[in-house]
Amino acid sequence: MAHLPSRRRLALAVPVALSLTASLGFLPATATAASPAESGVRATQDAPSLAYVVNTRTDRRTIESVTKAIVAADGRVVATYANIGVIVVHSANPNFGPVMRTVRGVESAGATRTAPLVAAGTTDQGAADYLTTAEAAEVKAAATPGSEPLEADQWDLRAIGADKAAKINPGSSKVTVAVIDTGVDDTHPDLAPNFSASQSANCVGGVADTSAGAWRPYTAADYHGTHVAGEIAAARNGIGVAGVAPGVKVSSIKVSDPDNGLFYPENVVCAFVFAADHGVEITNNSYYVDPWLYNCMDDPDQRAIVDAVNRAQLYAQKKGTLHLASAGNSNHDLASDAILDDSSPDDSTPVERTIDPSECFDVPTQLPGVVTVSATGVKNIKSYYSSYGEGVVDVAAPGGDRIYQIPDTPSKNGRILSTMPNNAYGFLQGTSMAAPHAAGVAALLKSEHPKASPAQLQRLLKAQADDTACPASYDQNGDGTQDAVCEGGKRSNGFYGAGIVNALRAVR
Repeated sequence: MAHLPSRRRLALAVPVALSLTASLGFLPATATAASPAESGVRATQDAPSLAYVVNTRTDRRTIESVTKAIVAADGRVVATYANIGVIVVHSANPNFGPVMRTVRGVESAGATRTAPLVAAGTTDQGAADYLTTAEAAEVKAAATPGSEPLEADQWDLRAIGADKAAKINPGSSKVTVAVIDTGVDDTHPDLAPNFSASQSANCVGGVADTSAGAWRPYTAADYHGTHVAGEIAAARNGIGVAGVAPGVKVSSIKVSDPDNGLFYPENVVCAFVFAADHGVEITNNSYYVDPWLYNCMDDPDQRAIVDAVNRAQLYAQKKGTLHLASAGNSNHDLASDAILDDSSPDDSTPVERTIDPSECFDVPTQLPGVVTVSATGVKNIKSYYSSYGEGVVDVAAPGGDRIYQIPDTPSKNGRILSTMPNNAYGFLQGTSMAAPHAAGVAALLKSEHPKASPAQLQRLLKAQADDTACPASYDQNGDGTQDAVCEGGKRSNGFYGAGIVNALRAVR
């Protein structure tokens, strides 16, 4: 997921998520409304602005009345998604959230960040392991007939049979996977042949900008989305690497903030709605929505975030879009009774808290209908960093493991090789890399079964996965202590869900 080193751009999925269908979007609305003047608190001219989501019923009269209340409470409407009843607002009124929660027709409302809106800027997301010219020459020397020049280092394709699947069905150009991420460099020669500009946009700020190139990364340091896109659909064109589904289309919906790289809720709401309205069949979500790693339903701001994003992703599902998301890089047991979260909020000062994952949700991963993907290495064992959880993880896929699972490849690099901005290639690891492998397989399945609904496609994805039992021991470093506990049977367990995805089985 993006926000790399630890949990950044990772996601999960829990059985409790099913209950969200009832609890979200049908939150009780308060019957009485207080005017801003009655609140006794007004914004000052120099007060900092925050971003908010206001979630309402979807009828025109309610949206109109709530919009008037927003203006009366010193709010400025940025975007209105009437079909799902989500309004994105900026306000410097410190009491804006509480005031809006008293307005008739408002079902939830809250701030989407804990730090004030700031001027845009760029920030380095950290260094990746780039493939050097000398290393590339060594890899190319090991290439086999019919393979891509750098494919010898792509152990991940062989692990799921994607190299063989491409010879049977590389995927249909009528299927598009949208990469909701840091932007995609569509000028990369391995991505340009399969890129869909008409299904791409910049959703930062909550409003879709479809101007040419708006979907591209801010700088070469914002490489995450380009790497993910290559894993899904890098073309087999004799230039560099190959994707899992080299015949499908890939698009870019940029949602990362230019100042801090965070993925704020209003950006993701925009992305899901844009994908749905532009005919995208599959979205890849290698991130979690900032600023909260887990959004707790007893907090009004966090509840509003869950509500808004859930409305948007359900809207997309109803229009035929399947969502896949990464399980996270914290090695958390997402089916446990308690998890220590010491990273939230990540846009200001984190506060240590213990959360119940059945009541505090990783968004969008734990939302209903979203496919949660854990990561494996070359030995088909859960990667040391990957979060897991029985009944939470749906499937597993290669995400890389640079410590305990080293492949016999020219570079001996246990991470995933893919495209980088400016025509480069590099290695990354994470459940951020696992999700796009599963998304690629889902795209192959959609190519084979074009009329399959998102729910049917998810069932097909689980059915074709290779059953993978819990390991007898998961003492990775040999210190005598289990580094994680896998629960469940061979056909379904906390480490691998229904199994490790298999591209070859998907096209047979």
